[in-house]
Amino acid sequence: MAFCATRSALPGRYNQLKAVIVSADPALHDQLAGCTGAALIRHCADLPDTTPTDVAAATRYTLRRLARRIQTLTTEEREFQQQITAVLDTHAPQLLQRNGIGPDSASALLVAAGDNPDRMHTEASFAALCGVSPVEASSGKTSRRRLNRGGDHRANAALYHIALTRTRTDQRTRDYLDRRTAQGNTRREAIRCLKRYIAREVYHLIQQRNPAGQTPRTA
Repeated sequence: MAFCATRSALPGRYNQLKAVIVSADPALHDQLAGCTGAALIRHCADLPDTTPTDVAAATRYTLRRLARRIQTLTTEEREFQQQITAVLDTHAPQLLQRNGIGPDSASALLVAAGDNPDRMHTEASFAALCGVSPVEASSGKTSRRRLNRGGDHRANAALYHIALTRTRTDQRTRDYLDRRTAQGNTRREAIRCLKRYIAREVYHLIQQRNPAGQTPRTA
């Protein structure tokens, strides 16, 4: 099984759209001021198809092109998400069943594991592969661990995204962070510890066999 994780380009495009609106002529700016999100994109996409002969026309032309590009990218992104989810449902459905693990994060972690099968001997080796193994930085009476700057950055980002999602949606995760901070850890250090525990969870999920009786592989 081979696939790549996707990262949405839509936020950047949407920010470009808003930046153009800021410099638009007052009439167009006021017309679009009350629109946000999908409504703003639809409104800009429906602007007249004008020839950019002056600044005002060029602004409308640019907004229309950007909005229509966003709509196209949105459709493509949804199609990719459906394809990735279908692959995951076949080969590693256990990942998507866990809180906070979506198609993008699951695929990034599977790609990292599949590209490095010789480094997947234990859950500790998988944590090192993802750059979340603890690195001691203690001195004197201070006991702490610093950021591990090694490993697969995309897998690390996936674990971070899972951790942030769980801090918003899972009470047990919030309780864990509260305990860590009460013990003297900073929130950043507590998140690092949380990522390490999630890496352990993901490792064991990846090692599970799929319904067809085959170990999930990504390469």
